[in-house]
Amino acid sequence: MYIQLYSIHGLLRAKDPELGRNADTGGQVKYTLELAQALAKEPAIRKVDLFTRLIEDKTLSPLYSQPAEQLSEKCRIIRIRCGGKKYIRKELLWPHLDEYIDRVLGFIKKENDIPDMIHGHYADAGYVGKELAALLGTPFIFTGHSLGRFKQQKLLQNGMRQEEIEAQYHIARRVGVEEECLAAADLVIASTHQEEEEQYGAYESRERARFEIIPPGVDLARFFPFYDESLSEIGDPAERDKIRQAQFYIQKELERFLGQADKPLILALSRPDQNKNIAGLVQAYGMDKELQAIANLAVFAGLRKDITDKDENERQVLTELLLLMDKYDLYGRLAIPKKHNVEYEVPELYRTVARANGVFVNPAFNENFGMTLIEAAASGLPIVATNDGGPRDIISNCRNGILIDPHDPQQISTEVKKILIDPELWKRLSEAGVRNVRRFYTWKAHCSRYLRQLQRIRLPIQASPQQQPGKTGKHLARINKLFITDIDNTLIGDDPSLEELIHTLGKQRRQMAFGVATGRDLNSVLALIGSTAIPHPEIIICSVGTEIYYGADLLADKSWRTHIAHRWDRERIRQVLTTVDSLIPQGEEAQKEFKLSYTIDNPDENTPRIHHCLTEQGLRYNLIVSNRKFVDVLPARASKGKAIRYLHRKWNIPLARILVAGDSGNDEEMLRGEMLAVVVGNHSPELEKLRGLRHIYFSRATHAAGILDGCAHYHFFDAPEVEREVS
Repeated sequence: MYIQLYSIHGLLRAKDPELGRNADTGGQVKYTLELAQALAKEPAIRKVDLFTRLIEDKTLSPLYSQPAEQLSEKCRIIRIRCGGKKYIRKELLWPHLDEYIDRVLGFIKKENDIPDMIHGHYADAGYVGKELAALLGTPFIFTGHSLGRFKQQKLLQNGMRQEEIEAQYHIARRVGVEEECLAAADLVIASTHQEEEEQYGAYESRERARFEIIPPGVDLARFFPFYDESLSEIGDPAERDKIRQAQFYIQKELERFLGQADKPLILALSRPDQNKNIAGLVQAYGMDKELQAIANLAVFAGLRKDITDKDENERQVLTELLLLMDKYDLYGRLAIPKKHNVEYEVPELYRTVARANGVFVNPAFNENFGMTLIEAAASGLPIVATNDGGPRDIISNCRNGILIDPHDPQQISTEVKKILIDPELWKRLSEAGVRNVRRFYTWKAHCSRYLRQLQRIRLPIQASPQQQPGKTGKHLARINKLFITDIDNTLIGDDPSLEELIHTLGKQRRQMAFGVATGRDLNSVLALIGSTAIPHPEIIICSVGTEIYYGADLLADKSWRTHIAHRWDRERIRQVLTTVDSLIPQGEEAQKEFKLSYTIDNPDENTPRIHHCLTEQGLRYNLIVSNRKFVDVLPARASKGKAIRYLHRKWNIPLARILVAGDSGNDEEMLRGEMLAVVVGNHSPELEKLRGLRHIYFSRATHAAGILDGCAHYHFFDAPEVEREVS
């Protein structure tokens, strides 16, 4: 299988990932990187691509601007641009995700390789994965990691107003997408029972989703106990030398802060986020003089150069830590280093704390899983953790620690002391953690369960995917020839010729996509197709180019909607046009979200008046006049021709391999340009001005006979087969 994983925010790199840099660089980064590399080791997998956003930002590593980063022979990070070049936090990416989808489709077509599975991580990548899977007819897997409803609930409990939450996190869009992902996914992977039952339980689509609980694994090559290096899978002497260098660095870094560096250590390691409750741990330590006498406290709260450069949430957390340090006079007993190397120094940090018979503490208010907990356990470090979420499962399985109420500072300090002062308890918890992590939390075990589930949902490959619901996108990703025709007075009107054209199209379906472009609305198109022998088009461009649908399942092209919505002010345009006497609105059924339709008297005289009224108000629009009596007002970016050129870009189909046919004024824009154009013999006089232009063939034959004549003129159906086989 070829698997595509998606984690959109962009701050993904294989070497020394910047965990803790900001809110986008938490456990999900480690999860997706290690999952991708672990899956690539499986014989059943031929390739794994981890998709993220390409970023060119001088304040960030140039590695984020590389289109591809090879992680192993079968595994890559693929970076796709959207929303400009600069890094923007994930909450601001929503308007740009349709652009991302289009660029991924271009990548897939260029690579000539369609994935067997698409797996979206977090809500934004869930949206991308859901849309791509629908277009390509590919199974879709979703992992939420953290969920919007749960976050919203916690923020409200912490006193944040709903308006502030919406402005900062776009929570309504996120929750809506999460509902859609649950409804659409073939499989939802959760890490814990609490995540499935409580967090996903808040969603209406929860009952429609199929869940599998598969906890993430730990990289045993890096996280092994200090007392038995033979358990490490690292055999390279150079790698071992880097581990020793990391050990030396960690010791020196802690000695910079601590007066008695030989005392046991209490360790916390997380992003500086309010939810992580690091301040609660510092407060618990500061209030307990006995605990201060027993052990030092080390807090590794992300990466930073200057606190003032951090975002507001992180700045508040870090500032509070420093204020608490001062309040409780913890100088010489509390270490708050500014940076750490994830690849070598973090594993060695766990071992350093374990050598000193210390304890790892996760005091988060809520914890979806807790990757640091299984890393600490694998390193032989006992844990004290919040009684919320993942830690419940981890401590239940590993028997290596104690659960606490994160809101109770006294309980935190009491349970930490219990482990620190009892050598037998410490040893029992340490050994149990090492033993049981290898039993319950390895990537090998994760991949084994993951692949069993994938085999169950994998759809069989059929001989003619373009004729099946959900497979149109896969067909479009394979071919590079497209035939698009108007319907009324072009495709229909001559039944014998239409029958001949349909027969010809049937022989071409494997190498070519067939579509219609019409002023009719979707229901009217479907009614017509149902009453004739016309095959169901793979592409329907309707309502004068304002809507695009794919295949028999009528999948709407949301990217096109986003594109044409730019500066479209439908209500203001409608109000302005009420002042134009020569315009009579068509029936309500003709009015659409992106289309206002009228009849007009004397268009030569009155059309300039319409333009004047609209441009005087600074409105952006596209005015289409057809058959000298119909007027359609569309967004500036919309028309049949613009829709077809959009399809050319989206699906990477050369303009010279697209043939279009039409008969009236609303076809004019699609007939102009580099596409192969056919004007049928029964055309409206308004198209006569196109006669003689390059790439426009005026047939003497009418209706479908004219289309056949035009195809023969261009030798369009005689071209060699162009569909490329996909392994």
